Amino acid sequence: MRKFVSIAITTMLVFAVGVANGQGYTFRVLANKGQNKVKKEGAATPVALKTGATLSDGDQLIASQGAYIGLMHKSGKTLEVRTPGTKKVSDLAKMVNTKSASVSSRYAKFLASKMNEKEQPNYRQRLNATGAAKRALAGDEQIKALIPAEDASVLGDKAIVTWDVLDDMEENVFIVTVKNIFDEEIMKEEVTGNSVVLDFTSEQMQNEEGLWIINVRAKENQDVSSGDIAIKRPENPSQYAEGLSSLKAEVDEDSPLNKVIYASFYEENGLIVDALTAIEEAIQMNPDVEDFKILKKDIIERNGIKVYEETE
Repeated sequence: MRKFVSIAITTMLVFAVGVANGQGYTFRVLANKGQNKVKKEGAATPVALKTGATLSDGDQLIASQGAYIGLMHKSGKTLEVRTPGTKKVSDLAKMVNTKSASVSSRYAKFLASKMNEKEQPNYRQRLNATGAAKRALAGDEQIKALIPAEDASVLGDKAIVTWDVLDDMEENVFIVTVKNIFDEEIMKEEVTGNSVVLDFTSEQMQNEEGLWIINVRAKENQDVSSGDIAIKRPENPSQYAEGLSSLKAEVDEDSPLNKVIYASFYEENGLIVDALTAIEEAIQMNPDVEDFKILKKDIIERNGIKVYEETE
């Protein structure tokens, strides 16, 4: 938990400096898909829009066909632009309800610092490297479930568990089993792809202990396995109730961008399974937005979840 407090404090200090040096901005770009541009006030020609850029009232946003642009208003509220055409930033600002934005502002700013391209250039270059291949190290599992090895607490009623496999692994069908604390199998599901949705409200998944042991195996070769990984309910779930309730009062959960803000809330509170579930929901809602995938990888890296190393 101490690590997350440190991250939060560092983030707020960095952002405070940014705000002090740039009070005039109206929006910050959190996600950007498409050949979008911005015409800055007083400029003769538009330039390419970049994640992390700031927009002022006098600027014009030029969205391409099929665009997705996720904006954070200076109040902390978010706005998504999906339709093509030229839009005045001042007009977009009028669409934002800035009332009751104290909690969402905190986590939107936390998110902005993580997705700012200028702050993480080397990381983004590494993620976008071409020709990279995944390789296993000695002692590695052949399937890596993307769950923290320790303190994998889950607050929500469901979790989307994903896993990583080697590039040369032809298997695409997996058997996911869930056991309770008594080593009794309570769920078994065959899935295609690299994710499964666990519904903790279903009758078979409910148990008083609040602990689930998950294993992923290749269907055709069940010796290829993730090993057993446990997730559990937090010891004191009520400690998150007030913050989560306040966030829900300000931010709906029905948009990809807002899912990412919820991921920021969960990560700062050490609920990494919930954070990864929220960001995975954002990715599934709009899979072409590369920034969401980068943020997921960022959460994984920050929290020490093992993945296969990528080599050129």
